[in-house]
Amino acid sequence: MDRFRMIFQYFQSNSESVMNGICGLLALASVKIYSCFDFSCPCLPWYNMAYGLGIMFIPPVTFFFCGLILNRQSLVMLEEWSRPQGSRKKDPAVIRYMCSSITQRAMVAPIVWIIVTLLDGKCLICAFSGSVDPEKFVGFANASSVQVQQLLAKVPCKDDELMRNNTSRKAVSRYLRCWSQALGWSILLILIVAAFLARWLRPCFNQVTLLQARHWSNYIDIEQKIFEETCCEHSRQFAHKCILHFFESMRQEIKLHSFRLPREGEGAEREEDALRGITNQDQVNKLLKMWYYEKPPLNVSQVTHR
Repeated sequence: MDRFRMIFQYFQSNSESVMNGICGLLALASVKIYSCFDFSCPCLPWYNMAYGLGIMFIPPVTFFFCGLILNRQSLVMLEEWSRPQGSRKKDPAVIRYMCSSITQRAMVAPIVWIIVTLLDGKCLICAFSGSVDPEKFVGFANASSVQVQQLLAKVPCKDDELMRNNTSRKAVSRYLRCWSQALGWSILLILIVAAFLARWLRPCFNQVTLLQARHWSNYIDIEQKIFEETCCEHSRQFAHKCILHFFESMRQEIKLHSFRLPREGEGAEREEDALRGITNQDQVNKLLKMWYYEKPPLNVSQVTHR
C-alpha cells in the first residue's frame, strides 16, 4: 500500500511534465473508449437528438471533472481562493494563473472526444437526421410530413426495413457526415491557430507578471506539501510519545517482547525538537487554526529576527 501511495502522490505532484502526461493519458483513454463504444441510435423522433448530443457532450464533461480531480493544483487553488486574508494577502494574478493552467489541462480530453465524434459523424447524423430539409432529397417527395419525420429519424439505422431500399438514406447520411467532419476540422484548425498565436504572441506581453504568477503558484503548492509532510512527521512523533507514556506502567512486559523503551531523559531532547514544543492537543488545534486563519507573511527575515 505504501508503494501505491507513493506512486499516487508522485502523479499528484506539481510537475508540469507529469500533469501533461496525465492529460495525454486521458485523451488517449477518451479515444479508446469511443472506439470501443457500441453506438446505437434509437432511430425515433425526439429521441435521436437527445441521444446523439448526450453521447457527444456528457462524456467530455466527465473527462473534464476527472482532469480537475487528478490535478493537485485544483484543491490548492480552491484553498488559496477561499482562505481568510490573515497576515498574508491573496494575489488574484496567481489564482487566475492557476485556474487557467488547470482549465487548459482539464480541457484536453474533452476536446479530443468532441473532435473524434465530429470526425466520425455518427453522433451528429443521429442527432440532426430529423432536422434536414426533405425537399433536397428526392426519396421523400411522395411521403406525408409524418412519414418524412419517421423516415428521417431512421436514417442512422441502415438495417431498418423502411430504409433498406430507400435511395435517399445514403444521401442524407453523407450530407450530415460532411457537415460533421467540416465542423470537426474547423474546430481543430481554430484550436491549432489559437495555440500558435498564444505561444508566439506571449513574449509581446509583460513577462514579469507571468514569471511572478508562475513562481508563487509553485510556491503555494510546495508550501502545502511541506506543511502536510511536517504535520505527518509531528503526528508520528506525537503518537510515539503518547504511546510510550501510555505503556509506561507495562515496562516489564514490553521488555520481554524486546521493545526497548527509552530511559528517563534518554532521547528527550531529540523528541522535543521533533515536537517543536507542541505537546498537547489544544496546542495542535491552535496551531492548525492559526495556519488557516493567519498564514504567516512571506518574509524570512522576520523568522530570523525572532
